[in-house]
Amino acid sequence: MKQWPLNPKIPEETTSEKTILEKTIPEKIPQKGEPGSFWEDRGDRYHCGVDLYAPENTEVVSVEGGIVAETGLMTSPEILSYWNPTYYVVIEHEKGLFCKYGELAGFTVKKGGEVEQGSLIGGVGMVLNSLRIDGSCPLYIQKLKNKNPCMLHFEVWKDEPITTHRNYLGGNWFSEETPENLKDPARYLKSLYS
Repeated sequence: MKQWPLNPKIPEETTSEKTILEKTIPEKIPQKGEPGSFWEDRGDRYHCGVDLYAPENTEVVSVEGGIVAETGLMTSPEILSYWNPTYYVVIEHEKGLFCKYGELAGFTVKKGGEVEQGSLIGGVGMVLNSLRIDGSCPLYIQKLKNKNPCMLHFEVWKDEPITTHRNYLGGNWFSEETPENLKDPARYLKSLYS
């Protein structure tokens, strides 16, 4: 049994229940060519995951049981000025499948720890600082100015995840060739409900 990675139980004062449900339902997986979709062409880079938009601090849970393989900093203004600090958690599931839960506001698990399906691992973060977005930023970032999209960035890797590589930064790949072990997370997420 697997579970959708966004748990719509967030503080009432943050947003209405209707908005929560509308923004966290499985039908909101970006489709090929849409912003936030897998391998979206962003001009100078390609998107390694899918962005699941949800209100800030929405709970992020493990889709399956597994072992926390890695945690760390995903984005930071020290890396790119228009980024807020966000974090990632990589969980190794069955059969060499690794899921990366990224752009988190924070995380609640430790490397080497065991998680069950549905275990809380963190909360949705806000990756972009609109005050720092200007004409020098990539066009796809400029289009997001003042929209403050909060999201879970979700990646799926087979056998070994890449979190540090000369072509990888902030959930994007700076080469046209897809890494061999990177899988389409939209297919995986759709399998949760088929």
